[in-house]
Amino acid sequence: MAGAGNAIRGSRVGAGPMGEAERGDAAPRQAVTYFCANEHRSVIMFSIEAVAPESWDCPKCGLPGSLDSENPPPAPKNEPYKTHLAYVKERRSDKEAADILDEALALLRSRRKSGDLIF
Repeated sequence: MAGAGNAIRGSRVGAGPMGEAERGDAAPRQAVTYFCANEHRSVIMFSIEAVAPESWDCPKCGLPGSLDSENPPPAPKNEPYKTHLAYVKERRSDKEAADILDEALALLRSRRKSGDLIF
């Protein structure tokens, strides 16, 4: 059985559209326009007291945008994914790697001969 309905269900006392009179005056703002390499134009609002940053990421494409419409910043270069082995090869030469491997194998063989097993 359905309960008795309440015409103002979900609302509260004093609910309704709030205007400037109830909220107070809005802080003074400045509009700053940024331009990205894809020719997007983004208008961002800042407080008058705030210093607008030199660059801002474009909300449409994510590229960095600048205040200069004639010279927007170029898209950043994406570095390809590197494996752990690629990073190791950057730090060690093939000779160094062979020396480390020989040292580790010699240590392992000496432990096997003495009966100390490592698990």
